[in-house]
Amino acid sequence: MKFVDEAQITVHAGNGGNGCVSFRREKFIPLGGPDGGNGGDGGSVWLVADEGLNTLIDFRHQRDFRAQRGENGMGRQMAGKAGEDATIRVPVGTSVINVDTDELIGDLTEHGRRLKVAEGGHGGAGNVNFKSSTNRSPRKATPGSEGEERELRMELKVLADVGLLGFPNAGKSTFIRAVSAATPRVADYPFTTLQPHLGVVRIGTDQSFVIADIPGLIEGAAEGAGLGIQFLKHVSRTRLLLHLVDIAPLDEETDPVEQVRAIESELEKFDEELLQRPRWLVFNKADLLPPEEREKRAKALVRKLKWKQPWFLVSAIAREGTWPVCLKIQDFFDRLKAEAAEEARSEDA
Repeated sequence: MKFVDEAQITVHAGNGGNGCVSFRREKFIPLGGPDGGNGGDGGSVWLVADEGLNTLIDFRHQRDFRAQRGENGMGRQMAGKAGEDATIRVPVGTSVINVDTDELIGDLTEHGRRLKVAEGGHGGAGNVNFKSSTNRSPRKATPGSEGEERELRMELKVLADVGLLGFPNAGKSTFIRAVSAATPRVADYPFTTLQPHLGVVRIGTDQSFVIADIPGLIEGAAEGAGLGIQFLKHVSRTRLLLHLVDIAPLDEETDPVEQVRAIESELEKFDEELLQRPRWLVFNKADLLPPEEREKRAKALVRKLKWKQPWFLVSAIAREGTWPVCLKIQDFFDRLKAEAAEEARSEDA
């Protein structure tokens, strides 16, 4: 199925029902008085996260959603029936933004989580509410209020623990194939990955993490060049970034150091917090170099970059060195989990 990560819809909450002007009319009971009931409230519009969905493609075909209007009030002080809510299923990981104000309404990051995006109108008051000692026969009722109408932009961000960074053809798709059961397309030309792919890396019985193969990045991505923002927004929820670098580019003019710095620049332009996130360097395609030259070149690049975080030397296509990377990643997440548990115990004490 085609991966669609952005959609725009219009939602209409139901209007409230009108109040009723009515008077009690029964045999042998003259001047029975007002008995007009209230109108029913209009239905609201809700979004609910569903882990069974993984795309926003359905919203390319249906863009308008309406909740039910509340019924009008009736005589004998009978209130109108409330309108039914409209519930819209969306994939887990969907962000909802008000198009008019550009305000983030909410994030649906857990299965079953609900988010109200349009409030239904309130029902109007019937004339029974306006009777008093000085006004025994009120002929006044109020109309129901209008339900909210909003234009929403929905963005689906993949929920992964690890995001793969790198220029096109750095070997990201090959890497995720080597460490998980995911099967993204691999070819010898740029931009073979046009949509995110998720793979689960299993280390032990209760040890696993999700890794995302994301479309390649080029300079100017923060301004929308190439796949631009479509790439960058997907790494915003990852806890660790793996920066893959082709250690043996076929083009002699290509400088791996410049490529690393170019991506750092794009991360900073898009969101400075991403640049501060843990990011490990993975030198890929080591199989293209003689064994005695691999380590020497990798260390030279690390010195030029003044790299302080962990780095690795792998050959994803030969699956050499990929497993130690996965073990390190799992250890990283285990430490985060232990630190969070310790912090929770300290707060409870």
